[in-house]
Amino acid sequence: MEKKHVSAFALYQTALLKSSSPEVKTSSMQVTSKKKKKRKENGIQPPKSIKQAKRKLMGKHVIKGQEKVERLAEVKCEDASVEALGDLLNDLAEISNSRERASKLFQWLIHPIPSKSFFKDTWEKKPVLVQRQNINYYKGLFSTAEFDRILRQENIQYGVNLDVTSYTNGKRETHNPPGRALPFTVWDFYERGCSLRMLNPQAFSSTVWNVLSILQEQFGSMAGANVYLTPPGTQGFAPHYDDIEAFVIQLEGKKHWRVYDPRSEDEVLPVVSSPNFSQSEIGKPILEVVLEAGDLLYFPRGFIHQGDCLPDVHSLHLTVSSYQRNSWGDLLAKVVPAALEMAMEEDVEFRRGLPLDYLTYMGVQNSDKDDPRRVQFLSRINGLMKKLAAYAPVDAAVDQKAIDFFHDCLPPTLTAEELASSVHGAPSRWENGKAVDVGALMKSQTRIRLIRSGIASETSVVEVQDTALLHMPSITLCSDGEAVWLYYTADNSRVYHKEEPKSFEIKPEHTDATEFLIHAYPKFVTVGSLPCESAEDKVSLAGVLFEKGLIHTAEPL
Repeated sequence: MEKKHVSAFALYQTALLKSSSPEVKTSSMQVTSKKKKKRKENGIQPPKSIKQAKRKLMGKHVIKGQEKVERLAEVKCEDASVEALGDLLNDLAEISNSRERASKLFQWLIHPIPSKSFFKDTWEKKPVLVQRQNINYYKGLFSTAEFDRILRQENIQYGVNLDVTSYTNGKRETHNPPGRALPFTVWDFYERGCSLRMLNPQAFSSTVWNVLSILQEQFGSMAGANVYLTPPGTQGFAPHYDDIEAFVIQLEGKKHWRVYDPRSEDEVLPVVSSPNFSQSEIGKPILEVVLEAGDLLYFPRGFIHQGDCLPDVHSLHLTVSSYQRNSWGDLLAKVVPAALEMAMEEDVEFRRGLPLDYLTYMGVQNSDKDDPRRVQFLSRINGLMKKLAAYAPVDAAVDQKAIDFFHDCLPPTLTAEELASSVHGAPSRWENGKAVDVGALMKSQTRIRLIRSGIASETSVVEVQDTALLHMPSITLCSDGEAVWLYYTADNSRVYHKEEPKSFEIKPEHTDATEFLIHAYPKFVTVGSLPCESAEDKVSLAGVLFEKGLIHTAEPL
């Protein structure tokens, strides 16, 4: 990028003059309809029969302009008595049940909307705007001062932890140089009108880490975050949609947002994020608003959005994201291959050969043929698909999803009480020239429980193709028929997938005792009550789980 100084206001004026975007009205929410647009699939014109089938499928679901009014929600809240984040996190630390912590934190995030009605009426359905008139509501979550501290104290790498971006005259650019992002260069980019996106603030901010590690229990899916710092009068990103549920938390300054309906049914709850759109491709916004500090904007995946700064103030916002690749289709992607493999092993109908001449009447090139052999062929496929459901190892596939989730998860942020009563607070130490209080600490009367509830279903062991899995709060058991492996999140990195999934081998006879601990949460149980064959096995299992940081005791050891 050329190192020529251009004022932020000049960039903003140029963008307004040359952009084809609608006129900005900073304090309004506009509801409009748009014309349908024809488009090809991936640039390829589909066969006529496929297009007709799609029209039939979409006929009942195409979004009409008159329906859009009901697909928006705006909430204004002037309640300044709501608890500040710092006080809230301190209070949450006093709650022993991590599921309850997650529920209370999420309710604070979306206040005053009740979480039950949010998930029933809004989640994955429509955007919602909360205007609070309280600039301090999210104070303490993240700040520009924290941004600067991280640049100075942490090894922030361009393209890995930080992106430098701009969007002017309809052109989106990334300006990342190689190497470490140092304040001298980063703030120079900012002064020249570039936006800064911190990709994983949870790796560097203990507060963001704490909040996300709690929220992931509420979502049952990884909770991630990006921080966006935008100079006055500029825009850093082109219009686009994402593949995540987005909670835009305005922390400092103001930002003008425009949100657009999905352009077609194909783009509702998309599997992947979109490319950058031009202004002419997206129509008119259904929501246009200026977010101020303390405000919240939620929109589901697939809703196109863009945000630009006002000429007189910067913007800092944090986007909390979740539900990436967590759909029924993602689960079926694990179910169907396993079901087909089982069906082919157990049912000869799946192993019979295809007709000798099937290539002469099947395939896209033959899709418009009126041939009775096609009817018979498709009927056979339909019958096999129906039979396939009987072989679907749904529970085992859910267990595999659980392993993926635990790999995605942030490690738990432990409260002071949990630190003191877990392996982190064990009394083993160096004293007077020797190691003291080392060795077995668990006794039969010691009261223990899992350190987190987690959000995976509590299931029994399911055996499929010589494999057995048991997923549970924060841990997952996986058996290959001989050994049992326990997957867990306590040692995960704060950097997404920086390391391989964490697991270790345990004795198969300990699976019942581990499941017993799951069902007992949030209650503490004695080591002696674990359903193991011997007292030694009970103490041994408790010792292993304690050493790995998966359980803690009712009282510090």
